[in-house]
Amino acid sequence: MNISTLGSTVRPYQSYVYAYPHKTAYRPLTDRPALRELWAAEPKDALSLYLHIPFCEVRCGFCNLFTRIGAPEGLVTAYLDALERQAGAVREALGEDARFAAAAFGGGTPTFLEAAELERLCDIAEKGMGADLAAVPLSVEASPATATADRLAVLAGRGTTRLSLGVQSFVDAEARSAVRPQRRADVEAALGRIRDAGIPVLNIDLIYGIDGQTEDSWRRSLDAALAWRPEELYLYPLYVRPLTGLGRKEAREPEAEWAAEWAAEAEWDERRLRLYRSGRDQLLAHGYEQVSMRMFRAQGAPATSGEDYACQTDGMVGLGCGARSYTSALHYSFDYAVDMREIRGIIDDFVSRPAADFARAEHGRRMTGDEARRRHLLQSVLQAEGMEAAGYRARFGTDPAEDFPVELARFAARGWLDAEAAPGRLRLSPEGLAHSDALGPELFSPAVRAAMAAYDLK
Repeated sequence: MNISTLGSTVRPYQSYVYAYPHKTAYRPLTDRPALRELWAAEPKDALSLYLHIPFCEVRCGFCNLFTRIGAPEGLVTAYLDALERQAGAVREALGEDARFAAAAFGGGTPTFLEAAELERLCDIAEKGMGADLAAVPLSVEASPATATADRLAVLAGRGTTRLSLGVQSFVDAEARSAVRPQRRADVEAALGRIRDAGIPVLNIDLIYGIDGQTEDSWRRSLDAALAWRPEELYLYPLYVRPLTGLGRKEAREPEAEWAAEWAAEAEWDERRLRLYRSGRDQLLAHGYEQVSMRMFRAQGAPATSGEDYACQTDGMVGLGCGARSYTSALHYSFDYAVDMREIRGIIDDFVSRPAADFARAEHGRRMTGDEARRRHLLQSVLQAEGMEAAGYRARFGTDPAEDFPVELARFAARGWLDAEAAPGRLRLSPEGLAHSDALGPELFSPAVRAAMAAYDLK
């Protein structure tokens, strides 16, 4: 399904812009630039470090992340060995003056690793990369089944400040519908262990738009989450993407007539918007502040590195075969896939590489001045606090209204911009925030759109 508009109405759920440009806009870098040269002129006093673990105990039906189910004997050790070789090559390229201001372990599911393996992962971050995990914000993603007491004790002991738990729904039938086999009792037990571990910030992820979900069941999931008083809550709309479990199921169903498909998409959009607004209002009524379309933070809770835009900032250093790295001139990573067989091949290639291979960038996209402007605008305006035009002018020497007159005029005409914002501040209205997944893609450049459309997803 690829209907971006329904009549004159813009479809609200087109794409979650968590990184720009998306990996499907990356291409092989024939010159394989040396990391030492890429980072030579970059500020390195406040870098962000991201370690990617591409393993999960199960793969949810909606998931298109770079991850595989399980790991044959010896693969996790081989992967950590490769991470260690990569850390040595990257640290040498960065130089001795590199300093880290934030760190995160993501995936996949980092807590797929056993306790001793998590200790080694922390050692790679600290001894291999020079990050002081006890002194900087450290965010870690987990699943209920892998949030065991021994793993949590390691993470708490090594300085984890934020633990993000993928729950998605507290209703067992909805979890099964999303192809996420779990029981609420197990989720509640995991949340109890996380609170017992004393990690300062608990984030709970929930999804709306699941087949069979109603406003009543959505409220019950939110109530169940709120009972734990999480410092953060993320509310995600469900997407059905190609090559995922739900995507394959949809592809097997008889092809609908265009008009019927259009009507079904319109109904689903309306239902997701209704659930989003209900969830937003419920969290606001419980004293949470809205940070972005997805993120809500309890009043008084500490700000962490979990903000939506954190993975977008220049100065991101990624380790692992699914991690991105960002310099001001180049975004780079390894090859990308969604299909399980392709992912396994990329992981196998990664673990076989010698250290010298990690000293160069192989896949990526070079950032022009225009792309940097688009990314800055995206990562700023999709936050509830908006963007100071003065900061944009200081960085680029131009005004956002000069660089994006058509787009901003279109957003204003739709009521997506806050007319009451302070002078010099570009901020979305509540309706604009609700349509973040439509607004974001409209800021993609023609070149990035073309590259994404031409990508052979595998």
